[in-house]
Amino acid sequence: MGAQVRALYGASLSPDATAFAHLIDDGGYPRAVQRFLRGWRASSSRDVELPVDGPVSRVIHSADGQWLACEVAPEGGTRRQIWVVTTDPDDRMARRIDREEAGTADLIAWDGVQVAAILTGEDGVGRSCLIDPADGTCAVLDCRSGGRLVDAWAGAALIRVGPRGYRELVMLHGQTEIALLPSDPGSTTDHGVILDDHHPRRLLHGQDGERTKLYRPAKTYQTTRSRRGLRADWFGRGYVRALIRSENGCEHARLLEVTATHDGVSYFVVAERPDCDLDEFVVSDDLSTVALLWNMQGRSELQILQYADYTLDEPIPLPGMVASELSISAGGSVVAMTLEGPSLPRTVALVDPRTREWEPIDREPSRGPIVPGFSPGAGPETITTRDGLKLNAWLYRPTDTESVGAVIYLHGGPEGQSRPRYNEFFSYLVNDGIAVLAPNVRGSGGFGRTFSHADDKEKRFAAIDDVADCVSFIVENGLAEPHRVACAGWSYGGYLTMAAMTFYPALFAAGVTICGMSDLTTWYHNTEQWIAEAAYAKYGHPISDREVLERLSPLRRVDALTAPLLVVHGAHDTNVPPSESEQIVDALRAAGRDVRFLFFSDDGHAIIKRENRAALASTMSAWLNRAFGAAEPLVEVS
Repeated sequence: MGAQVRALYGASLSPDATAFAHLIDDGGYPRAVQRFLRGWRASSSRDVELPVDGPVSRVIHSADGQWLACEVAPEGGTRRQIWVVTTDPDDRMARRIDREEAGTADLIAWDGVQVAAILTGEDGVGRSCLIDPADGTCAVLDCRSGGRLVDAWAGAALIRVGPRGYRELVMLHGQTEIALLPSDPGSTTDHGVILDDHHPRRLLHGQDGERTKLYRPAKTYQTTRSRRGLRADWFGRGYVRALIRSENGCEHARLLEVTATHDGVSYFVVAERPDCDLDEFVVSDDLSTVALLWNMQGRSELQILQYADYTLDEPIPLPGMVASELSISAGGSVVAMTLEGPSLPRTVALVDPRTREWEPIDREPSRGPIVPGFSPGAGPETITTRDGLKLNAWLYRPTDTESVGAVIYLHGGPEGQSRPRYNEFFSYLVNDGIAVLAPNVRGSGGFGRTFSHADDKEKRFAAIDDVADCVSFIVENGLAEPHRVACAGWSYGGYLTMAAMTFYPALFAAGVTICGMSDLTTWYHNTEQWIAEAAYAKYGHPISDREVLERLSPLRRVDALTAPLLVVHGAHDTNVPPSESEQIVDALRAAGRDVRFLFFSDDGHAIIKRENRAALASTMSAWLNRAFGAAEPLVEVS
């Protein structure tokens, strides 16, 4: 697919700001590397060697700087393992610590010198655990279907509970469980960090640039085991504080501080914006500095909070349009993050919150194929739907060649969001003369809770209508002729592609569905149990809402799907099993339709292997160009 670009992302700073680890994608599966800092200068990298073939999806430094924990998915599947290595460059030891042979493991954080993780078995029940990296000893903090560990420290834990779109956080300590916020159905509280209980979170003393000393709680604070794991004197020190991200009581996600005491829970707003969501935040271990990332209609904005007096500094200009994956040193002197933009592949950069100076990790970062029709200074497009709802959309269009057609590209989720990130598929398509419109149809994240719930259950029909309204936008703005518009998408976006092509078959010249659900009822039956349970509030229940699920399923309307369809799937996908693609391919072939099945035997739901993504980009472009070249004007329908 032309020039291969290198992507750097997912950085984790050591507490003393002398080293960091990150992920790198430059061929094969993404892997973890370790580097050292000499001032601002980053050393060359050394691979974190793991005895398993598959993409590394996360790497985190321990609080004492002695270990690295890695999350890896064997053969690109969706079931993951957790491995630990020491940070000593001469020590090649690698040890798997999750022991979850039949299920999957999620790496969450470090609680002192223990790994905080979620171990989910085949029964779909998630066990929130602390694992000793030295011997694999596992202490269970919580065990419930749909329970997801968010953070753990010194015997306290934050657990996310509830289905998609209705999530809240509870705090656990032994057998004590307390809700952190008042009930607010339809709100999402999904991320948090335990701050302290009269003691610093991890540090006894030590500053950045020195060896950080780990704070170890008193022995009386970790006593006997209970049915949930470690039992302790819940309020032996009077209170426990936490920072959490929540849209409870408002439209957009904001930063709250909560305090749990003998008398209950109190909270107040630390930072909020009236018109945008808080994407991420990270807190230094000495509690001096909080880094915030705001989502400004798809663009990122970085702001630093001086936590001692809750002062918000002026935003720090970013070298890229979208930032993510924050990491901060223990003393708050360095913040690392992933930066990207339409012509900037993912790269890691460091910023000093005090001087506001940036330092890229790569002296000569990779520059991918430029998307010529995208202007960094331009804002998103606005599409008005038939019922008056305003949709945010990002447009990428050829400028040096005449457009041969346009494709509507639909993100996953549906709570995902199209943002001005780097996308190798968009680069390939635009440079091949195909315009790309990436809309945020109703149900997308990043635009407030009302918008995210606008496609729940039977409201999903309106989201399908949104795709048709995107076709009208393309035609009315001269981006493509009416008979040269296609639709493509990944995961939920793949489902929505097939749904739009069955409800509005005359509008599309071709389609590309990647790891999409073809029948919501069979998907419920075959996906991971915990994924199914979390989706009830969003899609509908497979029993009580069966009728609407069947009406929304493309497979049930397959006779209406007449345009050529490229179907793509990875063999190791357990989120959306390959059977979802196989059954739509079989049905279309039986009906004599033009369909091709691109199957990757060594990949999963994300199609993450570099060579597979290159093959996908090339195949997608060829498929759409063929359809646009062969297309004849279609009869317009209302």
